[in-house]
This record gives sequence, C-alpha cells and structure tokens, in this order.
Amino acid sequence: MNVLLLAAAIFVLTLFVIELVAWSVRIIRFPDRAEVRKRLKRSLILGSEEESPDISKKKIYSDVPFLNQALSVFPGVERLELLMRQANVKYTMGFLILLSAALGLSGYLFSLVLTKNLFFSVLLGFAAASLPLFSLKAKKNKRMAQFEKQLPDGLGLIARSLRAGHAFTSGMKLASEEFVDPLGPELEETLDEINFGVSVAEALKNMALRVDCPDLKFFVVAVILQRETGGNLAEIIESLAHLMRERFRFRGKVRILSAEGRLTGKILVAMPLVMFSAIYLLNPEYVGHLIHDPMGHALLGIGLFMMVVATLVMRRILKLDV
Repeated sequence: MNVLLLAAAIFVLTLFVIELVAWSVRIIRFPDRAEVRKRLKRSLILGSEEESPDISKKKIYSDVPFLNQALSVFPGVERLELLMRQANVKYTMGFLILLSAALGLSGYLFSLVLTKNLFFSVLLGFAAASLPLFSLKAKKNKRMAQFEKQLPDGLGLIARSLRAGHAFTSGMKLASEEFVDPLGPELEETLDEINFGVSVAEALKNMALRVDCPDLKFFVVAVILQRETGGNLAEIIESLAHLMRERFRFRGKVRILSAEGRLTGKILVAMPLVMFSAIYLLNPEYVGHLIHDPMGHALLGIGLFMMVVATLVMRRILKLDV
C-alpha cells in the first residue's frame, strides 16, 4: 500500500513539475503574453459595461483565481509581497508558493526513498521549500545595497537641479531618467503617485516603506520638514548626500577591519562539517554510531544547536551599526 501511495505521489509530482517547467518556459519566452491577454479581456469587459472603469490599484497575488482569493486572506501575505517587491522579481506570489511546495515535496520524497527516515525527510523537505525564500532575501539585500550606493549620487543630482531653478519633482524626474534600477524605477513610481494626485509627502512616505534603506528615511524626513518649515532644500539635500557618502566610506573601513573575524567565524563553522564528512568517507564505522544510534542522533542535534548558537553570537559580535 505504501509503495502504491509513493508511486502515485511521484506520478502527481512529476506531472506538476512538468507543467511548472512548461509554464516557466512560456513566461520566459513570452513575458508580455499574459499582460496582453489581461488588458484585452479588461477592455472587452469595460466596453460591454456602461459604468466607469475602476482605476484603483489592485493587488494580484496569483494568476489562478482560487489561489489569488486564498492568498488575499492569508496572514503574512503583506510582508511576503513587500519582500518580493523589494527583490524586484517578475513572477507572482502564487508561483513562489507553488515552487516552494514542489521543492519541499520533492526533497521529502527523495530523502524518504533514499534514507527511509521520516524525521530527516521532513527536515530536508522544509529546507528545500525554504530555498526560494532565501533566494528572495538574497536578491532583496543585493538590490537594497545597490540602492544605498546610488542614493547619494541621486540626491546630488536633485540638489543641482534645484540650484538650477527646477522644481523638486523635476529634479526627481531627472534622477529617475539618469539612474537604472533600483533608484530610477523607485523615483519614477513615486512621481507616478504624485501625478495621480497623491501628495508629495505621502508619496515619499510610500517610497520609504517600499525601500528598506535607513538613509532614504533621512531624506524623506528632511524634505517633509522643509516643506512645512521652509529653508534651503538644495543645501539640505547636499548635506545629506555628503553625510551618506561619509557613512558609506566609514562602513567600508569597518568591513575591512572586521574581515579577519568574519573569515575566522566561517572557518570555525565549516570545520566540524568538513571533518565529519572526511571521517565518514575514510572510516564510516567510526562515525556510524552517530547516524544509526538514537544517542548519536541526540548528540548530533545538540552539536548542531550549539553551532547555530555560536554562529549567531559571532554574527552579533562582528555586526557593527554605523
């Protein structure tokens, strides 16, 4: 019975993976096809109705209506949507959920067939399912670091445009045209909100919420205060840009000085894993008790827990806020 269930699960999973790969290939080859179909369908529906169209922004979590409805009421969706927005990925949240489910089920079945260990298979399934989330966080961190690097130059361009007599929004328009992702598109989206009737203060606050960058919050607060109290905005923005460059330079010096400690921490974390793998390959019987004996499982769990705690402690020691 278990063999039949396992065969059925593998068959369903294979069909699911094939359909997922085919859908991904279609999306990559024809990225605008789905959007064109949506616009045509929307135009046909609006053309057949007499009421005015709804131009409010809609949140679409998945192209599948049922999955989109389910995700709209699921807790934690807003944070995941913000993470995907900050990572600037092109796929929907529904695709991310299905990909995580497929990877998790694949890792679980693969481990269960090879090891016949339910606990280890569940752990491997959770680890495989979390891979897309870790990839999202890595992309988000990389994009936010690039935004932080572009921001001082963008603020300098806005300040020079203000000194030349342009309005603040005109300076933002110039910066959005000069800079590539992520600074340019974020400024362009802020300008779109302003053009659609959102106040400048609210549009800047929305940009600060979308972008995880402390330096940007300083800029938003400075602009809002200047619009309420007055002052030389060009001089304020130039001072902020200079301060950001100095902080960026000082942070680089701190990273160089802490490089030895970070490398030492990585070596200390990797040494037990490397030694265990080497001993297992050279003399499997020597470490066999840790794998097959329940007491060995407990010792491995304690060792892994202590390694995780040591890693967190070392990261806390080496992390310096500038």
